[in-house]
Amino acid sequence: MSLPESTADAPASFDTAAPLREIEFVPTDALLRDDVRRLGAMVGQMLAEQQSPAFLEQVESVRRMAIARREDGAPVDALARRLADVALEDADALVRAFAAYFGATNLAERVHRIRRRRDHQRSGDAPQPGGLEAVLRGLRDAGVTFDELAAFLPRLSVEPVFTAHPTEIVRRALLDKERTIVERLVADIDRGRTPPERRSDEARIRLALTSTWQTAEAPSLKPTVQDEVEHVGFYLAHVLYRTLPVFYETFADAIEAVYGQRLAVPKLLRFGTWVGGDMDGNPNVNAGTMRAALDAQRALALAQYRADLRALGGVLTQSLGQVGVDDALIARIEAYAAQWPDVVAAIAPRRADMPYRVLFELMGAKLAATGTQQAHGYERIDDFIADLELADASLVHHRGEHAGRFALQRVLRRARGFGFHLAALDLRQDSAVHEEALATLLDDPGWASKQVDAQVKRLHEVIAGAATGKTNAPAGAGGDVAASTLAVFREARELRRTHGNDAIGLYIISMARNAADALAVLALARIARCVEGSAVPLDVAPLFETVADLDAAPAVMRALFDDPVYRDHLRTRGDRQTVMLGYSDSAKDGGLLASRWALQQTQVALTALAQASGVRIVFFHGRGGSVSRGGGKTSRAVMAAPRGSVDGSLRMTEQGEVIHRKYGIRALALRNLEQATAAVMQASLRPRAPDPREAHWREIASGLAGVARAHYRALVYDEPRFDDYFRAATPIDVIERLHIGSRPSRRRNAGIRGLRAIPWVFAWAQNRSGLTAWYGVGRALQHGVETHGRDAMAEMARDWPFFGTLLDDMEMTLAKSDLAIFERYSRLAGEHAALFPGIADEFARTRDTLLAIRDEDALLSGDPRLRLSIRLRNPYVDPISLLQVELLRRWRADGRRDDDTLRALLATVNGIAAGIQNTG
Repeated sequence: MSLPESTADAPASFDTAAPLREIEFVPTDALLRDDVRRLGAMVGQMLAEQQSPAFLEQVESVRRMAIARREDGAPVDALARRLADVALEDADALVRAFAAYFGATNLAERVHRIRRRRDHQRSGDAPQPGGLEAVLRGLRDAGVTFDELAAFLPRLSVEPVFTAHPTEIVRRALLDKERTIVERLVADIDRGRTPPERRSDEARIRLALTSTWQTAEAPSLKPTVQDEVEHVGFYLAHVLYRTLPVFYETFADAIEAVYGQRLAVPKLLRFGTWVGGDMDGNPNVNAGTMRAALDAQRALALAQYRADLRALGGVLTQSLGQVGVDDALIARIEAYAAQWPDVVAAIAPRRADMPYRVLFELMGAKLAATGTQQAHGYERIDDFIADLELADASLVHHRGEHAGRFALQRVLRRARGFGFHLAALDLRQDSAVHEEALATLLDDPGWASKQVDAQVKRLHEVIAGAATGKTNAPAGAGGDVAASTLAVFREARELRRTHGNDAIGLYIISMARNAADALAVLALARIARCVEGSAVPLDVAPLFETVADLDAAPAVMRALFDDPVYRDHLRTRGDRQTVMLGYSDSAKDGGLLASRWALQQTQVALTALAQASGVRIVFFHGRGGSVSRGGGKTSRAVMAAPRGSVDGSLRMTEQGEVIHRKYGIRALALRNLEQATAAVMQASLRPRAPDPREAHWREIASGLAGVARAHYRALVYDEPRFDDYFRAATPIDVIERLHIGSRPSRRRNAGIRGLRAIPWVFAWAQNRSGLTAWYGVGRALQHGVETHGRDAMAEMARDWPFFGTLLDDMEMTLAKSDLAIFERYSRLAGEHAALFPGIADEFARTRDTLLAIRDEDALLSGDPRLRLSIRLRNPYVDPISLLQVELLRRWRADGRRDDDTLRALLATVNGIAAGIQNTG
């Protein structure tokens, strides 16, 4: 996105006599430029006040050097020498100062997205591209009738799932301050505020900026699971709770605008969470955190509903002497009054003739009892919904359409969408843990080494009840694993009873490699008596993570679909099977191109297999924020998915800085949900037409993936010096000390193989190389050009969404990379001379071949807004990166102590992440 020109991108208190660089801006970004200038000036004034005018001049001096280095193409050495002299006590403040400018710029850009959306809506011309109305128009023009759309909507499902995989976590106190700034910017989004109002706005923004400066970015202690629950709860209860009914209203309005008919949009939006249920590699997550998470979410939901009921009481003030109400509503009031005489007695006499208000008071009391599990509370969300529907029907019957029904309908939408649980809690565990538990419970120490056929036979017996395992595990290591595993299944059953059937989502099996891994879940559930009627009430979802696992997935799922015991279970779940696809580990295993190709091939094969087996398959996309972990624009990824694989459903993880960026502001949350839903509709109702060239393209892509994977693994896994190089040339040792997640950064084994994908990708983003998104791809693209010709590769990039999207994502990462700065990191490693030249050659090869295929002179030529945004951020990111290099050198030389140097390093990590975004 475009930002202010260089004469204005300095704080207003330090005007420059001449532009530091010439930049053109589109006219529609004029107000964005003003917002950034305004916020930048306030940040500068705050820094001068909180630090000193001399400190602000130091910030400006460094920024000017960084701009000059970028614009003149000068070596990085002079800027690096300038920063090498920075005293430790100034380094932390300097980093935080640049981060403050990032924060201001990021907020201004997000508000400008709201402004652009409003401009589209106000113009009366074509609707905003990618939105619901725009896509519905395209579908109508493609022959989709109103009846076809109405028949499809009950099948439509969009479910973002929030996970505890942070590469950025923002304190709740800072989120509140950020919201204040956004509210003040939005209040003046069209410059309609009076001068006194603007002065008041600026005072509140200045307060938020200053108190933010005086608040530590992150707690000094590592967050607990409960802290993570609270963090995710902010977005669910304070952003999405308000956004959800607006989404449905927007959808219904779009249908009416396009088809001229009103349609009641069925429930299609759901939310999930892993926080408190993701046990894979996290010993802090167990049956207790499952209950604690859902209890906390229920408390948030109940608090929101009670607030809504109080607000409704102020709206629905109808008096019995003025308008009638349904007899059923009066009967409900009388029944509840008998249960809650104290509540009735507390209602002021002057309100006694307001039946809706009295009902809402009594419903609020029932919600309070629900939270404390006292008598007369709501047992199920359906009972609460029934009360709201009773009031709604009464309004309809007594001329209440315009007398408060709109507000009541919003609360109904929230109750139907969020229940008493807000978001379904997924459970996830490593298949190896299940094997260890079964070895104990089945008295079979060699269980994990048995042939799959032998495991399947025994598991069938357990599931059928012919061979019952121990229901209580013995003490000791294996017994502890078994006991904790059984406790999870028992808690899942109990939570379904107390919090509702929708409170528990999928049961995900990490490292799923065969049919026995899925059957093990059913066997453990049976042993733990996690059954309802005669069925296990859990949706089992294998997670295929590495390239090899993805390649094997069709054989594994075929074995499950052919297994009579598993098919019996599947029938109780509506013949619907979810398969989770791991973007992160597959890319870490084989590089970006091999990972994307394996994911594409797996979806093609499993879609065909499910159709042949009479099963509806749903793909759960385990995506992260960075390109290396499946990040990128959701709508574009949906449209690039294999034909027929979307089938009305999108389930995807949202994590790290992505949650904050996509769901931190209500208007942007609405836009993101709109785009995702619209893309799913388009890909499902009118997928792209079959292309006869695609078979040949697939052959080419398969060859490219093999070349890319071999080149990537030759460096990452086969080069014996690479482990040491990685630990020296990235700040991984600092990242491992970040207090941003409750889960350990490693699996069982050491080295790169044991490192989780999140810190792996995060480390390479921090050193400005972005290596994980492009290494190996350049060699593959060069091979493609040499073997098939540039024109064939250009045709694939232009006409095949899979390949075009891959290149788009990689191009963004290349544009954000800086090999000159990365070289400074590389020189920290003793292996620099041996390994850096080859890495630099691959970067140049990737960049040059991509530009040749696209016939472009510069990266991001087709996305000038993003290109300009990156260009203008660099003068703030570059100094932080160079400071990080210098601080790494000092800290490592001093024995990596937990001291002020480490604290300054942690600040650089946060600053770089905020500046380049898409990091983890």
